[in-house]
Amino acid sequence: MIERYTRPEMGKIWSQENKYRKWLDVELAVCEVQTELGVIPEDAWRTIREKADFDVRRIDEIEAGVRHDVIAFLTSVAEYVGPDSRYIHLGMTSSDMLDTATALQFKEAGALILEDLEELGRVLARRAREFKDTVCIGRSHGIHAEPTTFGLKLALWYAENARNIARFREAAEDVRVGKISGAVGTFAHLDPVVEERTCEKLGLRPDPVSTQIVQRDRYAHYLAVLALIGASLEKIAVEIRHLQRTEVLEAEEYFSKGQKGSSAMPHKRNPVTCEQIAGLARLLRSNAMAGFENVALWHERDISHSSVERVILPDSTILTDYMLRKTVRLIDRLVVYPEHMKANLGRTNGLIFSQAVMLALVRKGLTREEAYERVQTPSMACWESGEPFENVILNDPETRKILSKDEIRACFNLDVQLRNVDAIFKRVGLGT
Repeated sequence: MIERYTRPEMGKIWSQENKYRKWLDVELAVCEVQTELGVIPEDAWRTIREKADFDVRRIDEIEAGVRHDVIAFLTSVAEYVGPDSRYIHLGMTSSDMLDTATALQFKEAGALILEDLEELGRVLARRAREFKDTVCIGRSHGIHAEPTTFGLKLALWYAENARNIARFREAAEDVRVGKISGAVGTFAHLDPVVEERTCEKLGLRPDPVSTQIVQRDRYAHYLAVLALIGASLEKIAVEIRHLQRTEVLEAEEYFSKGQKGSSAMPHKRNPVTCEQIAGLARLLRSNAMAGFENVALWHERDISHSSVERVILPDSTILTDYMLRKTVRLIDRLVVYPEHMKANLGRTNGLIFSQAVMLALVRKGLTREEAYERVQTPSMACWESGEPFENVILNDPETRKILSKDEIRACFNLDVQLRNVDAIFKRVGLGT
């Protein structure tokens, strides 16, 4: 299922082939800089540049014996290059290559995720404008509160997605760093200019200070933002799941011809996409927690983080891409039922205008406590009788002593309740 909605490019970023290719890119960039600085002879660099390559199966074969992936990789490269391979990895430690290469993978994955976020923003904006004036009931605690519009729900998600875009840009920049500083980050066997020039060639920033590794607060930040994106998508999914309930049915996932909802009940149309999104958000959060656990390591480095990152970095980026693309399709094809919204709006027989009546009484001089009590008593009676709340208020002699018929009727005016929708859309950036 994930493969259907995840772009092949995202999976390839985390493939063994691409990982080793990024390792080689880093090693070659370092060799090029070392040649420019006169450390590596020009003829050796030409040989390295022309011959350097690797074989994934050969790396696996070597690693089975040496139990060290970087050594296995370098050995495979050396078999292609020959004697001049002695200049490869010169003065470096494994994590110089590993962490710098991971930054390149982050760059590639981040570009795809940013495209997804921007596409989600476009579809949310389009549908928000489509339903800007489609009135529905707002709910708090799951109970009818006051009128809103379905467009405002979508505008809310649009604004949150915009914040996620800003957060993701920051997090992606935070991990766009390389390090070529040696075994404990002191440049004991390299000049800092090697790191600076290498990172420049690779489109990265040099980490200002590192140990044997780039510090994992950067990765934790990145994973936390992915988890937050997941939480936003779950928020959308949960809302749609509630709106698709049979008793509500104000919106539902698109149900294609031939689709089946239940093996037992032919009538079922289940919110399966929303449920998938909600479930996968849990994985993003758990992966983020693992990322936080990776921040504290022994001294200048241990490898307790390494095995974890082999799972959580590809998984979180692939899952985020999948969930975003699923959500784009969900919103794009979402079926909306304005007539059901209108029917649900009247289910409480006008009780949703109780605050407007209370505030009208306050403006006439009653204290808030007095006005609240005066409105709550008939409200509770209406819950039980089902009589239209507007009629009850119009026929209440105590209220009529304070409010005229026109003033009471004005309290039940939807246009007044929703007069600021355009202003909110403009503030969000969706105004025309």
